[in-house]
Amino acid sequence: MTTDVQPGSSRAWGLDHQFDSVDQQRESSFLGMWLFLVTEIMFFGGLFTAYIIYRGQNHDGFVAGSHELDITLGAFNTAVLIGSSLTMALAVWAAQTDRRKATAWFILGTILLGGVFLGVKYFEYGAKFEHHLVPGPDFHWPGPEKEASVEMFFNLYFLMTGLHALHMIIGIGILAVLAWLAWRGVFSSSNHNLVEGVGLYWHFVDIVWIFLFPLLYLLGRHS
Repeated sequence: MTTDVQPGSSRAWGLDHQFDSVDQQRESSFLGMWLFLVTEIMFFGGLFTAYIIYRGQNHDGFVAGSHELDITLGAFNTAVLIGSSLTMALAVWAAQTDRRKATAWFILGTILLGGVFLGVKYFEYGAKFEHHLVPGPDFHWPGPEKEASVEMFFNLYFLMTGLHALHMIIGIGILAVLAWLAWRGVFSSSNHNLVEGVGLYWHFVDIVWIFLFPLLYLLGRHS
C-alpha cells in the first residue's frame, strides 16, 4: 500500500479536513486575515487620531520635535520598505508558479530588507537617547518651545514607531518560518494561502509606515 500523494489530490493541495474544497479554504484564510487587519487598522487609526488631536493642541512643539528627526534616514527606510513589498509580492508570485527556490529567496530578501529597516531605526533611537530626547526624567529640551509640548511629540513618536517596529519583528519571525517551509517545497500553485496571507500582513505594515513617515518627518518641516 503506497502513501505517495498523487498530483491533484486533496492532500497534495494541502486541504484541511474542515473544508470541502481548496477554494473554500482559500476564501476562509483570506477572510480571517482581512478581519485581523481590520482590527489593526482600528488600532493604528486610534494612534493617528491621537497624534492629530495633540498636534492641533501643541503645534509649535510638534513642529520643533519633527525637525529633530533625520529626514534622510526616514526617506531611506521608506525606500527600503517599498523594496520589501516588492520582494514579498515576488515571493507570492513564485509560490503561485511552483518556483520553490525563488519563493524562499524572495522571502529571505524581504527578511533582509526588514532587518535593514530595523537597523536604521536602532541608530535613530540611539541618537535620541544621546540627545536626551526620550520621554522620561532625562528628557531635556533647550529650545524656546514648551518642553512638555515637544515631549508629547516624542511620546507619540516612540509609541507609534515602536509599535510599528514590533509588528515588523513579528513579521520577520513569521517570514523566517515561511522561508524554511518554502525551501522544503511545502508551497505550490495549489497551496500558497499562507504565503499570500503573510504577504497581506507585510504589505499592511509597510502601508502603516507610508503614513507614519510624512506625519512624523515631513508635516510642518517648512515651518
